[in-house]
Amino acid sequence: MNQAEQQRLTELDKQLLWHPYTSMSHPTPHFLVERASGCEFHLADGRTLIDGMSSWWSVIHGYSHPAINQALHKQIDDFSHVMFGGLTHKPAIELGQKLVAMTPASLTRVFFSDSGSVSVEVALKMAIQYWHTQGKPSKQHFATPRSGYHGDTFAAMSVCDPVNGMHSMFNQALTPQCFVSPPPTGIDTPLDTAYLKEIRETFVEHHEHLAGFIIEPVVQNAGGMRFYNPAYLDEIRVLCDEFDILLIFDEIATGFGRTGKLFATEHSNIEPDIMCVGKALTGGYITLAATITNDKVALGISDQGGVFMHGPTFMGNALACTAANASLDLVQNYDIEKTVAQIQVWLESALSPCLDLEVVLDVRCLGAIGVVELSHPVDLHKIQPLFVNKGVWIRPFGRLIYLMPPYVIEQEQITRLGHAIYGVIQEHFS
Repeated sequence: MNQAEQQRLTELDKQLLWHPYTSMSHPTPHFLVERASGCEFHLADGRTLIDGMSSWWSVIHGYSHPAINQALHKQIDDFSHVMFGGLTHKPAIELGQKLVAMTPASLTRVFFSDSGSVSVEVALKMAIQYWHTQGKPSKQHFATPRSGYHGDTFAAMSVCDPVNGMHSMFNQALTPQCFVSPPPTGIDTPLDTAYLKEIRETFVEHHEHLAGFIIEPVVQNAGGMRFYNPAYLDEIRVLCDEFDILLIFDEIATGFGRTGKLFATEHSNIEPDIMCVGKALTGGYITLAATITNDKVALGISDQGGVFMHGPTFMGNALACTAANASLDLVQNYDIEKTVAQIQVWLESALSPCLDLEVVLDVRCLGAIGVVELSHPVDLHKIQPLFVNKGVWIRPFGRLIYLMPPYVIEQEQITRLGHAIYGVIQEHFS
């Protein structure tokens, strides 16, 4: 692409397109991608960037994977989409089989939707409608830890952190929910009984109005990349059962191997009533999510001919289901735990030198997640071009510079990402 065409497209983008979390009057720079393959973007200006983000944690097999490409080419010749109301098709049925087989044994029913945020909306609606059919219509609210993030749509926003999250300006428009403290940090840190007591006291006071407790298992992601002891999940399961509250796991960011297990749920000894998955479900090719639940919820809602009151237009999209089937076949064809454990070792080696920098408070890694926590927030407008100039794609937020690379990444590429982070921190805070 010649320079004049690049300039034309860049200016049109700036005038017309409103990017996420971006000002129209003072936009952050946007870099024009011409193609992508493996773990690299190829920009229109000729530069190549190593992707440390997996395009917001979704492109786990890298870009332009031949197996997913081939599957999509074949499906598009048959049909791309048919409505899911009254019709069905092989890609959706096969995907349902795969998801039921790989998620916890009690999760047997699959509801497809368009995105992770919508899958959370579906989960919340499922919980409310379940209790309504059980003669408890007052159960309309949810409990959840602070520092959580579950999406940008309205019901999902209501269970995100109300103070330190991204949605505080909408608080007056959101359904009030019950918030408890975030789980104490540290994968191996012993359980804090005071924290469990706080949850119990919340349930004692509000259980008659609580339909569910929603939490990101093991890692609170966009709320601060906080890792916590999975044994808390075992204890929360017991409390939910005691007080008739459904347990909902948001595995949108953690699912499909990101934490070192196929699902973060597997770090615990329990199973949720409802699980949300998305992001990496299609290998980052097409937006698709699923809300998976057990027979108790699904058949409870359906008792006496009841129907679940939700139906997205593009639910069960055939192309998306085809991409997901191909992606999950890849996941099942290699040892996720071994692969991600090796990435964790590489991340720890690449990021640990950052601890020598005065502005760095912590470096922590879990599976294919590496986090450098700073004492001061970064200026994204300034720091993003610094990373691009070093040949890497990293998008920090707040005080966190983090990596969630594709699983096909090589050690040398992670080493370069680590060197770039070290160098940019020095430049940005000097």
